[in-house]
Amino acid sequence: MLSEWQAFLQQAGATLAEGRVEHFGTPQQERAAALEGDILVDLSHFGLLRVEGPDSVNFMQGQFTNDVRQVSVDRSQLSGHLSPKGRLLNMFRLFQRDTAYYMRMPAALVQPALERLRKYVLMSKVTLNDAGDELLRIGVSGPHAYARLAQQLDRMPQQADEVAHGDGLTVIRVAGLHPRAEVYGDAASIKALWQHLASVAKPAGAPAWALLDIHAGLANLSPDTVEAFVPQMVNLQLVNGVSFRKGCYTGQEVVARMQYLGTLKRRMYLAHIAGDAIPAPGTELYCSNSDSGQGAGKVVDAQPSPDGGVDLLAVVQVTLHDNGDEVRIGDAAGARLTFKSLPYGFPVEAQDTGS
Repeated sequence: MLSEWQAFLQQAGATLAEGRVEHFGTPQQERAAALEGDILVDLSHFGLLRVEGPDSVNFMQGQFTNDVRQVSVDRSQLSGHLSPKGRLLNMFRLFQRDTAYYMRMPAALVQPALERLRKYVLMSKVTLNDAGDELLRIGVSGPHAYARLAQQLDRMPQQADEVAHGDGLTVIRVAGLHPRAEVYGDAASIKALWQHLASVAKPAGAPAWALLDIHAGLANLSPDTVEAFVPQMVNLQLVNGVSFRKGCYTGQEVVARMQYLGTLKRRMYLAHIAGDAIPAPGTELYCSNSDSGQGAGKVVDAQPSPDGGVDLLAVVQVTLHDNGDEVRIGDAAGARLTFKSLPYGFPVEAQDTGS
């Protein structure tokens, strides 16, 4: 986080820890505002990786799960980078600003991503760099805040993944309970925008934004969940993060086999647990009826709910969910998951896959 921007946030009341804003003094109220009203969030806990050069599209096309050719100055996309075994090494949002492409991902995954991707560059005319200090980034959610943001641009993105530019800003519409956007720009533009929006939106910490991602069914990887899931397990194909027509890329055979042979046995669900304990990403789930040696699943992300308890995304064995079995955090004494509805449905043909 740039020191000047950090000082600006602290003057606005931010409490920072390990490079991210935890809250602005009222964490419970901030979470409530995220679900019910308007919030304004610093997104410095997400990093940026810049990809540029004449071979950028061809290079990325051979590495990522989505069809990079569909990305333009007007459209972004979610995507993933896989191991040869089809396991997610990273999930990110890819967008274009001027002549460069940017991958927005958790900050902790930027350096590992750079190291892996540089191994594949070879003779390609592509440069990869950490761009975390190049553009500031904030999140805006809520009908009033989004309307106020619209005053800055001639055109606003109306659907998830759409992008608009203007006044030094790049605005990307993302899925959410309310109109929601990620905004990128230089320090002067973002500071001015923050001050413009703060009168209608409550400044909130990174956990409030994570809570919105959870309710939108949008997974984020952490160092503890790298290589834990294949894309379909975290519903990446259901949020337009996988192309099944683009051709070959690293790990593609595993993804295609799951899609066309019906071998998916686990998928991500939205759930709630009672209590104050927040399970960390990667925490194992327990069920007495789970597959021997396989476990019931893993937590993807979890955040406190403003109404008490904890909301979470978890990858769970499909049959345990469908049969109504008790799935718990950790062991038989752990908190029980109460499953909730995601904002998107599962394909009908997938309901009978796996056991």
